[in-house]
Amino acid sequence: MEAKGVVVITLVLSLAAAAGAARTKETTTGLTRRGLASEPMTHLHFYFHDKVSKPSPTSVRVMDPVDPILESLFGSLYVMDDALTEGPDPESQPVGRAQGMYMSTGLAKLGLLQVMNLVFTHGPYNGSVVTVLGRNGPFGNVQEMPVIGGTGSFHFSRGYAQLKTHTLDLKKNDAIVEYNVYIMH
Repeated sequence: MEAKGVVVITLVLSLAAAAGAARTKETTTGLTRRGLASEPMTHLHFYFHDKVSKPSPTSVRVMDPVDPILESLFGSLYVMDDALTEGPDPESQPVGRAQGMYMSTGLAKLGLLQVMNLVFTHGPYNGSVVTVLGRNGPFGNVQEMPVIGGTGSFHFSRGYAQLKTHTLDLKKNDAIVEYNVYIMH
């Protein structure tokens, strides 16, 4: 009878140890098993030039805010075809264009829903596109928006973009934003 108890306890402890080992293995090999560890990770760095002022704006308001008194500009919609460059100077080497739109969706505080294609027209990713969609709170320190897809070199891409305002002219509403984009593809 005592031998049966020892066997049962040994069996239970063995099963518990095996279950714990299986969980540990899942956390250490989960990325590899899902095929994520073997995917290339690309880091892109460039500057986004949003020019609302005249002459030659690259971002145009196509819908006015619901109430112009609201500081959040709730309901306003802009369409953009903004330059992407290697450096913060608008005359620096071009990388591509940010084509899309952004809408003020914050009622009490400025918050933008931003939908855009980063269209690369120069360099190693010429002809490729990265699609970004997410919330942009433009007055925060560093913002993040998800990468939801792409074409060309970026088929099946996913990742995120980190945005940091480089310069902001509140009188003209023009901005230069530094982008660091991390993409798995």
